[in-house]
Amino acid sequence: MKKLLTLLLPLISFAAASAQPQDNIKYTTPNFIKIWNDALGNHRAIIEVSQPSQAIELDFLWRRHDKDPQNRRFILINAQDGSQIKNILRKEVNNERCNIVFGPVNTATEYYLYYLPYPIHTGWGGFGADYLKSEDAPDGEWVAKIGKDLPKAKVQTIQARTEFDSFYPMEVTALASETADYKSKNSDKMLLFPEDRSFQIRMRDAIPQKWLSTKQGSAFAGRAERNEYYAYQIGVWAAGGALDNLKVEWSDLKSGNNTILKKDITCFNTEGYNPRGEYFTKNISVKEGIIQPLWFGVDIAESATAGTYRGTVTISAEGVAPKSVDVAIEISDKVTADRGDSELWRHSRLRWLNSRAGIGNEPTKGYTNVEVDGNKLSVKGRQVVLGDDGLPHSIKAKDNEILAGGIEFIIQTDKGNTVLRTGKPEYTLQDNGRVEWTTIGANDEMKLNCRAALEFDGWVNYIYTITPLKNIKVKDIRLNISMRGEVARYMMGMGLEGGNVPSAHSSKWFGAKQSDKPIISTTSDAPVKLDGLQDSFWVGNSDAGLSVELRGASYTGPLLNLYRPAPPVSWNNGGKGGFVIKKEGGKVLASVYSGERELKPNETIVFDFAFIITPVKSIDYKSQFNDRYYHNGSNPTPAEEDIAAGVKVINVHHANELNPYINYPFLTTAQIKNFTDYWHSKDVKVKLYYTIRELTNNVPEIWALRSLGNEILGSGRGGGYPWLREHLVDDYLPQWYQYLGPVNSADASIVNSPGESRWYNYYIEGLGWLVKNLGINGIYLDDVTYGRDMLKRMRRVMDANGDCAIDLHSNTGFSRGAVIQYTEFFPYVDKLWFGESFYYNRMSPENWLVEVSGIPFGLMGDMLHRGGNRWRGMVYGMTVRHPWMTDGILCDPRPVWKVWDNFGIADSKMVGYWRADAPVRTSNDKILATTYINPNGEILVAVGSWAEKPTDFTLKIDWKALGINPATARIVQPEIVDFQSSAEYKATDKIRIEPTKGYLIYIR
Repeated sequence: MKKLLTLLLPLISFAAASAQPQDNIKYTTPNFIKIWNDALGNHRAIIEVSQPSQAIELDFLWRRHDKDPQNRRFILINAQDGSQIKNILRKEVNNERCNIVFGPVNTATEYYLYYLPYPIHTGWGGFGADYLKSEDAPDGEWVAKIGKDLPKAKVQTIQARTEFDSFYPMEVTALASETADYKSKNSDKMLLFPEDRSFQIRMRDAIPQKWLSTKQGSAFAGRAERNEYYAYQIGVWAAGGALDNLKVEWSDLKSGNNTILKKDITCFNTEGYNPRGEYFTKNISVKEGIIQPLWFGVDIAESATAGTYRGTVTISAEGVAPKSVDVAIEISDKVTADRGDSELWRHSRLRWLNSRAGIGNEPTKGYTNVEVDGNKLSVKGRQVVLGDDGLPHSIKAKDNEILAGGIEFIIQTDKGNTVLRTGKPEYTLQDNGRVEWTTIGANDEMKLNCRAALEFDGWVNYIYTITPLKNIKVKDIRLNISMRGEVARYMMGMGLEGGNVPSAHSSKWFGAKQSDKPIISTTSDAPVKLDGLQDSFWVGNSDAGLSVELRGASYTGPLLNLYRPAPPVSWNNGGKGGFVIKKEGGKVLASVYSGERELKPNETIVFDFAFIITPVKSIDYKSQFNDRYYHNGSNPTPAEEDIAAGVKVINVHHANELNPYINYPFLTTAQIKNFTDYWHSKDVKVKLYYTIRELTNNVPEIWALRSLGNEILGSGRGGGYPWLREHLVDDYLPQWYQYLGPVNSADASIVNSPGESRWYNYYIEGLGWLVKNLGINGIYLDDVTYGRDMLKRMRRVMDANGDCAIDLHSNTGFSRGAVIQYTEFFPYVDKLWFGESFYYNRMSPENWLVEVSGIPFGLMGDMLHRGGNRWRGMVYGMTVRHPWMTDGILCDPRPVWKVWDNFGIADSKMVGYWRADAPVRTSNDKILATTYINPNGEILVAVGSWAEKPTDFTLKIDWKALGINPATARIVQPEIVDFQSSAEYKATDKIRIEPTKGYLIYIR
């Protein structure tokens, strides 16, 4: 039969070759009730069959832009009885035309031809499936009976499941013959197509059928309102060859004596402001055959006079004569209340791309100006004293000196360490929250320029520029930091997870490849080596420390799973650079070296590094124990018993009905506002998941963002969820996927471009808008890629609009060393949730303290993975969030919360085992205790075991420090559900404890 089918196909195809396919078809979407099963795909043709027949021919132009339509399955359904036609013979199936024969057909009725079906994935994470492959070949006997003059089916309409899925009109392509004909009639190298914002230009390598009737040189006419930020487009088609160095100019818009100045108009594709508030221009070149949409924004003042404002946009390219488009915008007398931002179809929020909100040097809430007293610089709780070389010779956190000597930047040649004569540091800026200084040195071999700055949050940055005056062979350029041994107790980074400072350790820069293996902590004295990317390290204790970042790479934000840049070039020096730390004589020396190199005259080399003095703030114990989180990804609504248990903050995750679309909470603002208002009435705060890393495909501005090339939306292999394949087609990287049911479009995000982009500005404006208009109390950050400058902007914008908090989550499974990735965030963060992929039962106490608790940095946190370890968690003042569940494991914190409330822990003093003045310890160094002392003098002791087997211990109590008479004291272990049974002890009693377990014990 297959042989017969092969023989007949050429005959059938030839017979139909001269047939004219049906064209000019109506495009519709069904009403809500008639939306079909999404497993059938998002597109169908409704066809009419006028008579029963052994075979029916269908021939129409579907004008598709997606890839490989010939490889997708056809499903043909009888609309009357739901039966499926099995025999489908493909005669010609390509992007332009669908010519098939099907049958037998026993009923004259409507039929539905579904042509992009795919397997439904009802879960989340990633969409790895492909479309269903082509249907089976038709029955050979049926093919043999097909005659020549077949009845013709007629397409009534092409339907998309939803308006969001529709190709019409901007993705309904012109045929190749039509495109060629249009080009022949309009032979200019550059053709222009003005478009209203309602018809976003989507395709880059094909023109829509809609444009075939557009006369070149036609004007643009639009309608706007006073106080609106008005957006429109002009499509530039490189029809006759590449367009190099596209130049776009525009005039004022005039209506009688009234004018909208050209400075109040912008083309987002050619100019803007970066996230640091710096103006920039972009050079645009368009390859032959490609369409470049240009998006324009017109800032219409509320005071504008109604009327029609006229002007021109002139576009040219190298070797191409300028062409002008007449622009007329009719402004009504109506005033738009919020610039148009509440109506997303207006695209007025595009102006957010150029926002400079939150930029400045003013200290954020809780911090003060930098104080300058000679070479002594002070910020809240910390102090830096500069030497004559401009480097710190003393760094203090409160009264704790960190350094054991001055920090050194050393250039070593064959002659020894280079000595450059420098004057004292010269201050070049003193602006409230930022102080800048320079030092300049020179000898007969080189010049050295150092620019440095200290900001109000304790961040210190040095940028050294070395300019050789002759060929110089350098043995090493390195940074030496000598720290006092009693301060340099713990460390993390440069290949080590959080733990005790080792006696000696060295490492090299890691390559770009990360292991997918989770980090598993151990109880050994030596920290565990990490195999992920690292560009920072921290050394210190709970009272003082120093975080060091080696900068200079093209990307300097947190090193996440999606962004894997090379190490900083100057420091790495082609793999010659590295890191050494060692203990010697009561000191700890950390050294970053770059190795041998040859410097050539006038070829500058730059070394960039930064410090953060820790802790960055004082711990807010009251907030830690009072502001209890309800964090339920699928259902953000707590029950009454949860509120009664003390829930005070609701984190609204994404991927639920309230906040369905990742990193774009602007599509459900009415629901979020109602939710927030309700819970505020219950004295409960509401925070939203809102970050940057990936962006939902449902964002209304997606086509405007796409027009910016890869400035905002990242490049990649394509694929993923069908909507992305059908509309974006190529040059994107799929990321998060979440099924949202059979009616709503799935949330199918794509990766943002790494590094800074104007989406940062949009994000900042969006954050302010959410706080101001919806009343949210802050945001939940889940592994983000921007740096500390963004955190400063975020805090300023949030604090200007409401009472807000930020909590930060990270996954150590791919964000190796979350603490050092995000240390620069900590001044602006209120709480940590570093718990995903943390194996709490295998983590050393030092690892708990450094990587999870936040305590050395002035923060506190919650546990996550598999419910954490409730006993060890209390040693660090942590529980899980309610009712978060991982791997089907739920650890309910409410019984412990009840103990907190009965004891009054929010008003207590917390003294951990890591402090020298801890008043309660145990007789076993594997059994650790943290003491909570309430204002009434009552004591609560949290005991946790890191012993490998059941162990006996006794409490070692400093009765004098506690102010308790041991003769009358009671040591009581209360019963706590799922935590411990009740017991009472004498001070000398041995207490048995199981591995990984612990107790909460009152001393009264």
